[in-house]
Amino acid sequence: MRDILAQPRSILSGRLRWVLIAIFVVIAPFAMKELELLTNFGLITQVNRALIFVALAQGLNIVVGLAGLLDLGYAAFFAIGAYTFGLLTWPSHDIEMSFFLAIWICALVAAVFGIIIGAPTLRLRGDYLAIVTLAFGEIIPALVRNLGDFTLTFRGRVLIEDYNLTNGSQGLTPLGRPNFTFLENLFGLDKGALNVGVNPTFWYFAIVITSMIVLFSAIRLNNSRLGRAWKAIREDETAADFMGVDPIRTKLAAFAIGASFSGLAGAVYASMLGAIFPELFKFQVSIFLLIIVVLSGRGSIWGVLIGGIIIATFDGVFLAQVLPDIFNGEVLPEYDVQSLRWVFFGIGLIVIMIFRPQGLFPPKSIETKIVPPVAESLEGVQNS
Repeated sequence: MRDILAQPRSILSGRLRWVLIAIFVVIAPFAMKELELLTNFGLITQVNRALIFVALAQGLNIVVGLAGLLDLGYAAFFAIGAYTFGLLTWPSHDIEMSFFLAIWICALVAAVFGIIIGAPTLRLRGDYLAIVTLAFGEIIPALVRNLGDFTLTFRGRVLIEDYNLTNGSQGLTPLGRPNFTFLENLFGLDKGALNVGVNPTFWYFAIVITSMIVLFSAIRLNNSRLGRAWKAIREDETAADFMGVDPIRTKLAAFAIGASFSGLAGAVYASMLGAIFPELFKFQVSIFLLIIVVLSGRGSIWGVLIGGIIIATFDGVFLAQVLPDIFNGEVLPEYDVQSLRWVFFGIGLIVIMIFRPQGLFPPKSIETKIVPPVAESLEGVQNS
């Protein structure tokens, strides 16, 4: 009877928890706007950036945390999603596709590239897989720079001559943004009344919705048959193969789905900035995402969410703004303090690996649920 009475209370408390979280998410940008009057940190912009990195880290968490595949070139899929969006919405290409359609095409294109990079690496593990993905991550930015003016020939015939696809190192700008002309006409508003531009509050809610889609998908995948297959390969690929798990399809699915999350986040990020450049997708981006996954807890969906927000905000506010003011003003007036951010991350990784190797917010392991009851039953048998 006590359990029956406690069940509605637990359901109510769970619903109340989600209601409180929703209220917090809605009022957060307005509270940050008031706090911004006291500071000059661009808090909403930093939170938007942090949520983008959370969406990216969720995709990397599937590859590294769930499937156990070390990927050092994940920023390449970020670039593919962003540049696909740029190609679909850059006015010079005369396509100018709708934002709401282009972002899903970007996710699909990134997934295809995930399969392309995953296919030749199926037999590779550990360091060899890391080297191949690292090379892929370096190829994409270099390819983007060289596609600003290229000529394509086939058997001596010129198919494309001096075509500007990516605008090289100059990047693509301006890029498409959400268009609400339909709503303006429906409600009789002035033309351009719902023009989002660079309004950080609008982009906060747009990125929150994107992160919620990624988070919901990651949770469903984690609890699915495919998610269990990923974990089986992570623990022991040979044993998983003998138990009926197809390692080829499972690995390709991890690369494709993880890349699709990155492509979706890259498209939204490109639209928010209104411009993209090859320098935005350097190797350091892949390392930063890997740091988020490792410090937060590999394989932990909620851990990556919480840890990603904390780490990315800490990087954007304290390491990028507060620390330079302190050091450049008094301690190191002629030293580039921006380079110290990697020192902090390196120290953090060392400390975490020594004192909490499972990460700050590790997932609940199966052993914690199964082993204690088994141990208690064995003790009972021995005592009897």
